[in-house]
Amino acid sequence: MGRGKIEIKRIENSSNRQVTYSKRRNGIIKKAKEITVLCDAKVSLIIYSSSGKMVEYCSPSTTLTEILDKYHGQSGKKLWDAKHENLSNEVDRVKKDNDSMQVELRHLKGEDITSLNHLELMALEEALENGLTSIRDKQSKFVDMMRDNGKALEDENKRLTYELQKQQEMKIDENVRNMDNGYHQRQLGNYNNTQQQIPFAFRVQPIQPNLQERI
Repeated sequence: MGRGKIEIKRIENSSNRQVTYSKRRNGIIKKAKEITVLCDAKVSLIIYSSSGKMVEYCSPSTTLTEILDKYHGQSGKKLWDAKHENLSNEVDRVKKDNDSMQVELRHLKGEDITSLNHLELMALEEALENGLTSIRDKQSKFVDMMRDNGKALEDENKRLTYELQKQQEMKIDENVRNMDNGYHQRQLGNYNNTQQQIPFAFRVQPIQPNLQERI
């Protein structure tokens, strides 16, 4: 006896539903891989389970974006709203600008210039001359700034040297004054000691006698 026909309807039992989903998912992915290899077809497959988990497959020879672009072009259906379409156009514009800038950069380096005509070569030469002038101006300003900084450092060094010499001279003068004061104090002390050591009889007496004694 052959297998009976299975009625296609939602499986109520959650466990049975999950088992059936896993088997059918693996089976459809297997069929997508087979048709890709056997028929050289381009297949893109996206499956979402009831829990929201995504499974996808895309033929190795293409991408999901390419398939969606082809579908968009052939079916005439708008897959993206105006906002996403404008964003896509902006991305394309930026890519083109970047490619153009890469070409100009190679030209400025002297690469791939054989295809340029006379006017394009003249424009390239002018751009290089303007860039060289700008670089020289910047370099000149840098040299002037370094010269000004060097002069400022030199002036500051002279000022500090002058202050140091001034402090050293003041210190020397102070030491000399201290030495003179110490010498005079020592001389005065020696004189006082000498006076104390001389006997009273040998001390110098006044030339004039005391007038009160005469009276």
